[in-house]
Amino acid sequence: MKYNRVLLKLSGEALMGNNSYGIDPKRLSEYASEIKAVVDEGAEVAIVIGGGNIYRGMNAEEMGIDRVQGDYMGMLATVINGMALQSALEAKGVDTRLQTAIKMEQFAEPYIKRRATRHLEKGRVVIFGAGTGNPYFTTDTAATLRAIEIGADAILKGTRVDGIYTADPEKDINAKKYDTISFTEVYEKGLNVMDLTAFTLCNENKLPIVVFDMNKPGNLRSVIFGEKEVGTLVEF
Repeated sequence: MKYNRVLLKLSGEALMGNNSYGIDPKRLSEYASEIKAVVDEGAEVAIVIGGGNIYRGMNAEEMGIDRVQGDYMGMLATVINGMALQSALEAKGVDTRLQTAIKMEQFAEPYIKRRATRHLEKGRVVIFGAGTGNPYFTTDTAATLRAIEIGADAILKGTRVDGIYTADPEKDINAKKYDTISFTEVYEKGLNVMDLTAFTLCNENKLPIVVFDMNKPGNLRSVIFGEKEVGTLVEF
């Protein structure tokens, strides 16, 4: 196994599947199956999901909503996604815990580092909801912060694109994919991997990032076990 403990970062938009809003049950079930497969083989998996399929705090001001209020609304959206993924995983027999940065004790544990790591050691999947609990910070930053705190070996950023390219491959047919790239090169080339705060945190704490296509069956397992080259590795 290449990475024993990982932080899987998923975008909220990924849960939409082919829909334009909300959660696609088929996509949710597919993701749960992929996660179950690696957990059954001994991988320790923590997850952070965005909330963009429900609400994006950064769009608050366009709607006449205060940015801070909007960010808290976005945090609630991540909790909804976390609850949905928890239910999908438990339906497949995966023991799961949802921890939130804002107390919601009726249905989730408050985030406590030692408790989270103990859950992982026992083979439970831990989902972190409500971001960092603070406005103006993205779920990328929350994922990086939690990954560092729990001692993850890497952040796995599951997207709909199979890695990092010289340009947006959905817009430029001549875009070239990187198999590996350094943090320095990402800075110099101005590539969009994560928001700058999250990316800098990874760099400073020597935490590698793998960007890969989560929608292709088996990719998550291939990344964790290192059996074949999948996605793009950002290394030092």
